[in-house]
Amino acid sequence: MSRRLEDLLLAIWSRRGAASTLLLPLAWLYGRLSARRLRAQARTAWKAPVPVLVVGNILVGGTGKTPVTIALCQALQARGWHPGIVSRGYGAAVGPEPRLSDTGGDAARLGDEPALIHAATGAPVAVHPKRAQAAAALLAAHPEVDVLVADDGLQHTALARDLELIVQDGRGAGNGRLLPAGPLREPPARLAQADWLITHLAADEPEPPPASGIHTGSGTDTHTPTGHAPRSVLMRLEPEGVTHLASSRDLPWADWRAEHGTAPCSAAAGIGRPERFFAMLRAAGVVLSRTLRVPDHQAIPADALRDLPPGPILITPKDAVKCVPPHDPRLWAVRAAPGFSDAGWLDEIDQSLRTAARARTSAAAGITL
Repeated sequence: MSRRLEDLLLAIWSRRGAASTLLLPLAWLYGRLSARRLRAQARTAWKAPVPVLVVGNILVGGTGKTPVTIALCQALQARGWHPGIVSRGYGAAVGPEPRLSDTGGDAARLGDEPALIHAATGAPVAVHPKRAQAAAALLAAHPEVDVLVADDGLQHTALARDLELIVQDGRGAGNGRLLPAGPLREPPARLAQADWLITHLAADEPEPPPASGIHTGSGTDTHTPTGHAPRSVLMRLEPEGVTHLASSRDLPWADWRAEHGTAPCSAAAGIGRPERFFAMLRAAGVVLSRTLRVPDHQAIPADALRDLPPGPILITPKDAVKCVPPHDPRLWAVRAAPGFSDAGWLDEIDQSLRTAARARTSAAAGITL
């Protein structure tokens, strides 16, 4: 999909205008078919022998699932867990059998986001459109894995889950309508079914008013209410370090800024919301003379880079994993660290997963808790 088409859809989906209203019959059909598929999958869902945490969204486009998944995996590793990642592998021709990171973790084999998560965490990854199949293959190959993190797995109910974490951004629920009349994969009420709701804000976005993180609305709810509101956490990304692609030279952000001063730079991004990356750089003091927006999941064209002015070109790690050597010597990949409004939320995730693990152990031993 071109950036021009993406921009047009985002404009349509931001309000309940005439174009969106004309598409409502298709949205109704989408909702009925989607709800039927989710119910059918859930009836025969596979329950893994280890706890499963799903990270997903109901809003199309980039909301920030990848940095959240990386932060979760790193936090679990720091607390003694051995996480494994399952994902669809968007952008890679996976084939009939799951593909594991054991035989190569590059973007061409796994897809850009799973490759980035694997590179950032070292956790084993399995990709396949059927998440349960990927999970079974990963556990068979890696018996040390004691928790599964399903990246972008919210709408794949064939894999049973213990915890659901939904990531949204400043758009909230957009116009509150399902595809194609709006940006939603599921009705807005679905947000209230999650265990955690992470709201990813750009550097220049104000914090939402209290209780505004949960967006409710009309639509067919295909999920049984959990009886509790999800815990809400705000997230913002800040530059942490940079890597020079041509030389693999790695610098902390402060050192890179000291070295390059206030000289104008360019920035390029092929992610769901490039403006959020550009806003982060500007908030960190970078003077951007030019920006380049590329469709999500697509590699940045070499000829487009050549058209950028002299000076450093800052890109995202997701774009960096798709860059093929020899690299343009101006390219620097910016690593961003998430900051969360609740510093203890990852400890609570840890405790919830330990409770789920104990329940599995007790069930296997025939003990009733």
